[in-house]
Amino acid sequence: MLIKRYIVNNMNEAMTRIRYELGKDAIIISQRKIRKPGIKGFFSNKLIEVTAAIENSEKKSDEVEQLKINPLQSKVKEILENKNKELKETTNDVKEEPNLATELKDMKKMLENLSKGTSPLENEEESIIKEIEEFLEKNDFDAEVIDEILVEYKNNYSDTDALWIDCIKEILSKKIRLTTQSIEGAMVLVGPTGVGKTTTIAKLAGRLALIEKRKVGLITIDTYRIGAVEQLKTYAEIMNIPFKVVITIKEMEEAIEALKDCDVILVDTTGRSSKNQMQISELRAFISKVKTDNIHLVISATTKNKDISAITEGFRALNYKNTIITKLDETTVYGSIINIIYKAKTPVSFLTVGQNVPDDIAELSVDKLVKLSLGEDNIC
Repeated sequence: MLIKRYIVNNMNEAMTRIRYELGKDAIIISQRKIRKPGIKGFFSNKLIEVTAAIENSEKKSDEVEQLKINPLQSKVKEILENKNKELKETTNDVKEEPNLATELKDMKKMLENLSKGTSPLENEEESIIKEIEEFLEKNDFDAEVIDEILVEYKNNYSDTDALWIDCIKEILSKKIRLTTQSIEGAMVLVGPTGVGKTTTIAKLAGRLALIEKRKVGLITIDTYRIGAVEQLKTYAEIMNIPFKVVITIKEMEEAIEALKDCDVILVDTTGRSSKNQMQISELRAFISKVKTDNIHLVISATTKNKDISAITEGFRALNYKNTIITKLDETTVYGSIINIIYKAKTPVSFLTVGQNVPDDIAELSVDKLVKLSLGEDNIC
């Protein structure tokens, strides 16, 4: 058996060093408070002396394990008895060491773990996993997404000395992809009803036409929703850009031909239910006439986690290549950003944060998305 002694400031430091040097199967034999040597020790905080051990034989029989547990139990009982005696006899010691009662509680817990054959370091790892899980749930991460993150953490980060929050940030940073494709030619927006496709189209048109001074054309096939055509027509008139309304597939071909001189053609589509495959097929027939692979799924950050999977999978038949996440101004937690990224499996092209045209499109960066999703940043 390999036995090592550590002088540390606190038990977290001890756990980290023991796990790094001896591994997760190491067992703490004893711990006690000591003072630094010399006159300075009387005026400084006490340190903790922790003794840990690990079996260095590759083969461990049940008999050997039990023999190891028995002396450890005896040692812990002896320490507990001494600590209880100190607590009863010397009230001054209690004032000097306010954490003595907590220390006793921790050691009793350690004794229980020893009787069960459980390593304290294993308990520490389980505690960290539970802490991560609760943190992600608080930030509205989907249960399946949390499971994926925890698997990656256990496989690649659990044995490191880094803080778990930094590990989670690194995991998310590797998962997030941003669109690098510039807007050229035709661009189609698809998605369910009420996610803000028409407003997003208007914002993009304003950005391209008014700020970037490019020649933009607008097409809508959203003739089902009352007021949708008039809304986009009004935006087109304000920005002085050509606008076409399409009802039939033949009209789609004619509209694309009429706007062929434009640098960018933005196509607004009818909101469809991801569950209705007949409607999705009808929409696919219109999109096929646009002859572009620059198709963006528009989905709201307020979408329920259970519905994100249905939407991202239901619209997969339209072969969308990018995702636009809207309505971030209508929620206070942003875990849905990561849920959408994990489920859609495509780069994010834009975030929208309000109704103002063309201003309310947020600048994208991986760091920004990570901080938003973990509650370290907000939209306001």
